[in-house]
Amino acid sequence: MKAMRKITIILPKELIKKAQKATGKNLTSTVKQGLKVLSASQAYEALRKLRGKIKLDIDLDELRKDRDE
Repeated sequence: MKAMRKITIILPKELIKKAQKATGKNLTSTVKQGLKVLSASQAYEALRKLRGKIKLDIDLDELRKDRDE
């Protein structure tokens, strides 16, 4: 089992209600999902900053040939 940490947080009731309605899950699962989304969004932002800075030489037709074989 992964290391866990028990925490106490104070959140606005309306925010909790909206988040739980969006996820359809209990409070713990909703908070976990929110933390994962936040973490992923930071990773995506780092990738977006690289856009246009890396030159890729990819021939899509050549890649498709491999898939068909």
